[in-house]
Amino acid sequence: MSLMPVSEALENLLEGVEPRETVQVALDQANGRFLAEPLVSTRNQPPFAASAMDGYAIRHSDLSSDKTVLEVIGEAPAGHGFTGNVQSGQAVRIFTGAPVPEGTDTILIQENAERTGNRITVLELPQKSAFVRPAGLDFSKGEVLLSPPLCLTYRHLALAAAMNHEQVPVIRKPVVAILATGDELVRPGQDPGPDQIIASNHAGIAALVEDCGGSPLDLGISRDDPIELATHVRRALDVKADILVTLGGASVGDHDLVQDVLGQEGMDLAFWRIAMRPGKPLMAGRLGKTKVLGLPGNPVSSLVCGLLFLKPLLQAMLGQNPNQTSPQQAILGADLPENDRRQDYVRAALSEDENGRAVATPFSKQDSSMLNLLAQSGALIVRPPHALGETAGTMVPILKL
Repeated sequence: MSLMPVSEALENLLEGVEPRETVQVALDQANGRFLAEPLVSTRNQPPFAASAMDGYAIRHSDLSSDKTVLEVIGEAPAGHGFTGNVQSGQAVRIFTGAPVPEGTDTILIQENAERTGNRITVLELPQKSAFVRPAGLDFSKGEVLLSPPLCLTYRHLALAAAMNHEQVPVIRKPVVAILATGDELVRPGQDPGPDQIIASNHAGIAALVEDCGGSPLDLGISRDDPIELATHVRRALDVKADILVTLGGASVGDHDLVQDVLGQEGMDLAFWRIAMRPGKPLMAGRLGKTKVLGLPGNPVSSLVCGLLFLKPLLQAMLGQNPNQTSPQQAILGADLPENDRRQDYVRAALSEDENGRAVATPFSKQDSSMLNLLAQSGALIVRPPHALGETAGTMVPILKL
């Protein structure tokens, strides 16, 4: 099987993917969730003409000069409006947020009034309607104020609350079952044997899933045994996972059993082996309604493939634009040799020059096992197949990390 270009593999992976179903969640559970339906206001805000300042509600027509004297006939704190009707020559003490009393049309702020007993003297003439928030100033009943695609943040949730929505419709979080494979792996915190290493890919992939709005399900580590592998795969299907991510075991070695086991369980293979570095052994397919993404075992390969393929897949399932990893531009900080037939994703430190422009300086070592360099990287320099050698100072496409 020939190597598939990255763009073709991504198009294949996303073909036919639809957003998950809509669920209702409480406001306090909706932060970071993706809105599924337009959200319509159920009320006007404010629901009445309200004072924007502390002061006195007055009739502007009473103001003949800045020495006008008015009689204070009552008080209107927030939540307790004045129920009477204000006549000429009268005023009502009012506080921010309180309804503007009937008969008044202007707020004289307290700094511009001098009070003696139940009378005030106007010290500075306000403009008509000063500091009055009209009903519906912010929004009106029936207005669509929030629309998908939208990731709900604190700003949107405050607005939804003001619209009097106790719950909001969001797209269900895709469940991503994550299965690490290999006799050589042990969980973090355990003591590895003389021929073992600490499993790390699952931690990074699970965090990526959460960052993208999905719900990770850790299936643990499967030994290199077909029966054990099949048991873990069936567990993912039993919980109706939207995506099954396998880590390692999808290459061509004698102990790389994942693809064979998945095939025996009924997987329809979409593609395997991509023209990219790191990440050539990437595999994708489908088991019933569950998308399968077989990521390489090398840590950097696994995480880079997660960024380039798992993230867009989750975005599509959440009703988002799955092309948010489009490259930006940066100045190349060091020379790069010509590239071969694979699209290269080069780890690079990211800085700024004296003009504030991004500078991407590739690390001299790019081994796909070196997680430390990925953690230090601010970007991946994207090099197309057969790219010519490039010198420092030229512009190159990057993916910011």
